[in-house]
Order: sequence, then structure tokens, then C-alpha cells
Amino acid sequence: MAKSNKKKRMKQTHQAKKAENAANKANKAPGGQELPVEVGQIVDVDITGLTHEGAGVGRFEGYTLFIPQALAGERVRAQVEHVKKKYGFARLLKIVKRAEHRTKPPCPVFDRCGGCSLQHLAYEEQLRHKRQIVIDNLERIGGFAVADDGTTGHGLVVHPTIGMNDPWRYRNKAQVPIGEQDGGLVGGFYAERSHTIIDIDRCLIQHEASDAVVAVVKRLAGRLGIQPYDEVRHTGLLRHVVTKVGVRTGEIMVVLITTETFIPNRDLLIEAIRREVPGVTSIVQNINPRRTNVIFGDQTYTLWGNDVIYDYIGPIKFAISARSFYQVNPLQTEVLYNKTLEYAGLTGSETVIDAYCGIGTISLFLARKAGRVYGVEIVPEAIRDARKNAELNGLSNVTFEAGAAEEVIPAWKEQGISPDVIVVDPPRKGCDEALLTTILQMRPQRVVYVSCNPSTLARDLKVLADGYVIKEVQPVDMFPHTGHVECVILMVRKGA
Repeated sequence: MAKSNKKKRMKQTHQAKKAENAANKANKAPGGQELPVEVGQIVDVDITGLTHEGAGVGRFEGYTLFIPQALAGERVRAQVEHVKKKYGFARLLKIVKRAEHRTKPPCPVFDRCGGCSLQHLAYEEQLRHKRQIVIDNLERIGGFAVADDGTTGHGLVVHPTIGMNDPWRYRNKAQVPIGEQDGGLVGGFYAERSHTIIDIDRCLIQHEASDAVVAVVKRLAGRLGIQPYDEVRHTGLLRHVVTKVGVRTGEIMVVLITTETFIPNRDLLIEAIRREVPGVTSIVQNINPRRTNVIFGDQTYTLWGNDVIYDYIGPIKFAISARSFYQVNPLQTEVLYNKTLEYAGLTGSETVIDAYCGIGTISLFLARKAGRVYGVEIVPEAIRDARKNAELNGLSNVTFEAGAAEEVIPAWKEQGISPDVIVVDPPRKGCDEALLTTILQMRPQRVVYVSCNPSTLARDLKVLADGYVIKEVQPVDMFPHTGHVECVILMVRKGA
């Protein structure tokens, strides 16, 4: 019965796709609705806004078109590439009227690479755009009224976005897919919405050391008989080169992700990386034999040097392994965590719970100023790293436990643990509903929410507003030249 249902679903999906393709050709949306545009048509469109990903938004005869690389305030000529019932996508052909804030992207492959989406927008305007993304979500999804100037008056305060003095070369981690094109080995980033590798010699948002490592591998792997992975045929050896850089320490880790253990002429490649890239202290191999888009496999071996590298965020030292999660922009992470510490309002005696604690980055920041910190994370490996990092920094007032926050925190409550402050830093999907209920039941004086997704943030704040006054929102630009924005939010218990 299960196989029969699966075949039926596959057939229905295939039929739906055929209907969509036929509708495109017939100038109709799936379902037969007549559209004012057709695939291949060239139109002039006034751009009125930007999506969260940075694409221009315009209307043609009332029909919405998303046009990457077009900016608000521009009139552009574009070619329709794909249509749906209520909106479509088009390719920018010509800027008829240029926006005041348009700037020339310094990256030569900006128009093809999917890594950045906003290099063509002046940086100060990027910061204003990201604040507006946060406001739009708070108003539309959360139902909050936002103060007009962002600092005073009636409504929720959303501060101006904190940006970087130098918004380039900020990423301390690169994950570079390796492939073959025209008989040569290439490495770079995938073109937007595809698995076509755009070969890149230097990336202006990655640390220079990442460029140097990838250059060595691309130049030598083919000569040494190390074949690149072909994801279509599922053949070849080298899938990805991953680099991690300790920005404060200068230590560099290189991770070679392969389909099997044996690497031809492995020692020669290791020797070349060490010789040509000063600062490399760890070279690691990860084995991923599966037919999957997931980068890492389950087995990891140190080929040369140390198992970890070290770096600092503020005064806190962290050990970073091949599989550790670590913030990719340590300079802005310090800004983010200092704001988290400020909003927590610690005096030295408080009990703090850090939900979604990861490897303990926020927990250890808070532990310097708190009486006791409890961190919970669902990934056991991350908890092991968190405990090691606490020991590394001589912090004994931190307890870490592996498990789901919505299960562990109520258990702590049963044990008599009553937090003064709860900090949440969830993944993009936001907080589990059960965790939000637990927070409302535990009634800490303060809740500090660290968010990487304004839409799920707004959804969760709407729930927490039953018991908390949302005092202020601070956007932080962790990823310049992309559409992403992070926020720190201070909430105070009603009546506290």
C-alpha cells in the first residue's frame, strides 16, 4: 500500500509539473488563470521594494515580478523567465532609470554567484534595508506597532542596524564544492538556485586564507590523481574543501571531504598546503560516501597537526573542531553577544538558562557576569564541546545538558531551578511552541531572544507578548552583502 501511494504521489507531481509547463507556454498560470505576461516576454517595470533575499519587486499590469539585482526606485527592462498564479520571476536586462544607492559590485562574478545578493546596494542602504525587513515582519506577522523614528515615541523600538566598519573578508569559514569543467578542476560557489559551480579564485567576503587553500588544492589535486566528485554520476573522490580560520589566533584548519578513505598522493598534497599557506595547524579528512547534498559525513580523521584550532570571541577562548558550529563572523558576534549580555542585565547573582546553547558561546559570555548558567542543546557533540570550552576558560558556574530545550527546561523546573533570565538563540525555524509555553510558565524577569530569522521571531514574540513587554529590538548585520539579518530583543515580564 505504501509503495502504491508513493507511485501515485510521484505521478501526481509529474502531472502537476507538466500542467505548469503547459500553462507557461499558453500564457496561463497553473489552474488556467489568464496572466498579463508570458515566459520570454520583455517588460519595463518600476521597482518598488526588495525581498528579504535582495531581489527587486515590481508590478506589470498588477502582476508581481521578482527581479534579482534590481533595486527599489529603479525602472528596469526585464525578461520573464517563470510564472505562477500570483507572481513570476524575470531576468534583469537593462537599467532604464538608476537608483541613487546603486553601486558597482567589486566582485567580478557577482552577477553569477549565489553567495551575495546585495553587493550592488551601498552598504549604509543595506543596513537601512535590513532594519526595514525586521520592521515589516514585526508589523505584518507579529501585529506590533513600531515607533516611527526607531528610538522614541509610541510603539516598539527597533534601533538602526549595527554594521561593520569594514564589511569585507569577514567570513572565517568556507565550504567550497569541487568539480570538473572543460577537463579542469574547479572550486567556488553554486550559482543561485542551481548546483552549477562558479569557479572563483578569490571571494571578497571570505578570509584570504580560504582563497589560498582552495587555490593549492585546485592546482595540485588533478596532477596528483585526486579526482573531483561528480554528483550526477556519483563518481570521483574530492567533494568539498572546508576551511576554518581563527581570526584572533591566526590558526587555520583545512578539511578535505571525500567519498572514501584513500587519497592518492595524500602526503604530497598535505606538504603543499603546509608550505604555501602559513598558519595551517590542522589538516583533517571527513568521509562522506552518501549520495546527498549534506556536506559532512560521519567519519572524521586528523591527517596532520591538531584536532582543533582555537579562536576568541571577546575574552572567551573556543576550541573549534571540524564539525563544531562556530559563528562565521567573530567581530560581529562579539557585538551581538555584548548586546545580549547588556539586555540580560546581570549583576552577578542571577540564574540564567541558555536554550539552544550550541557549543556554549553565549553561555560562557553570560557566565562571567551571572551566578549560575544552565545551557541546553539537542546535539550531544555540541554539548561535549561546550563542556570543554567551559573548562578551557576556567568557568565552573556553567552546567550543560544534551536534549530538547522544551523537555530539559521543564525538568530543571521540577528540580527547583528558577531562572531570573532565559536566553533563546533558536535556528531559523524559531522556538518550539512547547518552549514558548514553558517560558511563560516559568516567568523569568527577563527574556533575551537572539534571532536569525525575522519572520519566526515575529511569530514567537506574538506568543511571548502574553506575558512580556517587548522593550527594544537591535538588528545586527552579521552577513554584509547578503539578505540575512540577526536581532537581539529584550523582553521584561509584565508587572516586574
